[in-house]
Amino acid sequence: MTAEYTPTDTDGFAWAMQRGMGALAEKMGLELSEFSVDRAVATMPVEGNTQPVGLMHGGAYVVLGESLGSMAANLHAGPGRLAVGVDINATHTRSATSGVVTGVCTPVHLGRSITVHEIVVSDDQGRRCSTIRITNMIKDLPRA
Repeated sequence: MTAEYTPTDTDGFAWAMQRGMGALAEKMGLELSEFSVDRAVATMPVEGNTQPVGLMHGGAYVVLGESLGSMAANLHAGPGRLAVGVDINATHTRSATSGVVTGVCTPVHLGRSITVHEIVVSDDQGRRCSTIRITNMIKDLPRA
């Protein structure tokens, strides 16, 4: 992740930058640009994340969606708690072939034990390519 944190940022971005998005997200080139409980945004290059025929791989859309949704759920969960994915689905409606795609994650439900997020992934022209929905279960971390 290459986005920069500024000291005036109070929306969870610093938490996300400190935690990181994981090795897979880094390998796929995800770059976080906005992060809060209410909205998380990241981009991912098409190049390197394609099927053999040059179309963005559907699994790459899902990696972007799950990365954003799980991170947002964990921010909502708070200290001493952990959000883990229990369901994810995606509907791909367009195939990006170049440039970057942008995922915008917003909550559908933020509960004490379950969260649901929708992630809309769009291409450089703002056209929706995939709609992803992820459900996370929130549980207490084991005591040390």
